[in-house]
Amino acid sequence: MPKVPKFFIVEASALPEIFIKVVQAKQALELGEVSTVNEATRRVGISRSAFYKYKDAVRPFNDMMNGHIVTFQAMLRDEPGILSAILNIFAASGGNILTINQTIPTGSVAAVNLSAETSGLLVSLEELVHQVQELSGVVKFEVLAG
Repeated sequence: MPKVPKFFIVEASALPEIFIKVVQAKQALELGEVSTVNEATRRVGISRSAFYKYKDAVRPFNDMMNGHIVTFQAMLRDEPGILSAILNIFAASGGNILTINQTIPTGSVAAVNLSAETSGLLVSLEELVHQVQELSGVVKFEVLAG
């Protein structure tokens, strides 16, 4: 029998409601909106036992990426300055680029893989990806692995 993976990425709409509520309670605590677990669980409508059962097992995707090395895959037009603009976004966001691997452009598009340490991010991983995707000359930019 094949080994079951330790982690899964699951769209939030497919999760049981309890997992979403545990994340909401954790966020309320982290943001200082409430000061105790009791307040947080009452606010979202779950029991304290359910909170403690799942609190260490459930977290948003962008939280799981903090403190990790994340690999990004990009397709960039063969135009001067595009890769530099991406690197500037990483620098301004607190990301630390570890490796860059780029292919020779074919059809005026080059594939680029970037690996970065994300523990110092000043923005969410989703916001960083969005900022890069909005750059002119970026055909595709996504998280490949983390």
